[in-house]
Amino acid sequence: MTTSAATLFIETYIKLFFLLTPFFVLSAFLSMTRTMDLRARRILALRVTAAVAVAGCVLSLAGGAIFSLFGITLDAFRVGAGALLFLSAVGLVRGGRVEAEADDGGDISVVPLAIPITIGPATVGALLVMGAQLETAWERSVEIGAFLAASLSVGAMLLAATAIERLVGRMGLTILSKLTGLILAALSAQIVFTGVRGLLAS
Repeated sequence: MTTSAATLFIETYIKLFFLLTPFFVLSAFLSMTRTMDLRARRILALRVTAAVAVAGCVLSLAGGAIFSLFGITLDAFRVGAGALLFLSAVGLVRGGRVEAEADDGGDISVVPLAIPITIGPATVGALLVMGAQLETAWERSVEIGAFLAASLSVGAMLLAATAIERLVGRMGLTILSKLTGLILAALSAQIVFTGVRGLLAS
C-alpha cells in the first residue's frame, strides 16, 4: 500500500470507526445481553459485525445511484445528512441511555443492534455521502476496506464487552460515548460546511 493510500485508509477508518458510535453500541450490547451466557454473547457479536459490514458496504456503494434516482444533488444531501448527524451527536453528548432487554428467543443481531443502533439514520446519510463523493474504483476500494476494518474493530469490542466493562466501568463508557458525540459534531459541521459551500458555488 502506498503512502497516499495508507493515509487515506487511516483517515477514512478513523471517521468510520467513530461514525459507528462504538462505545454507545457497546453500552447497548451490554444492556441487551445481561441474561446471555458468554458463548451466546460471542455468537451475537459475530452476527452484529457481519450485519454491520454488509449493510455499510451496500450503503457506501449505493450513494451515487440513489442520488441519481431521486434527482438529489450531493451538496444538498450533505447539508441534510450533516444536520441529522449533528442531532445524533447531541444525543450522545447528552447521554441517552439504553435499557432494552433481548426478547426471549428473538434474534436482535440485525434489528435493533446492527440497525438502527450501530447504523442509524445519521450514519446511513453519512455513508451515502462519503460513498457518493468517491470518483475512482481505487478510492472506493480503500473506503470499503476501511469500513470493513472499522466494522471488525467494533466487533472485537463486542467480543471483549465484559472485559472492557470491567476495565473502564459503566461511567467510563458513558464518558467515551460523550467524547464520540463531540467528534461526530465536528464531523457533521464539516459535512454541512462542504455542502453549503458547494450549493453557493453552483
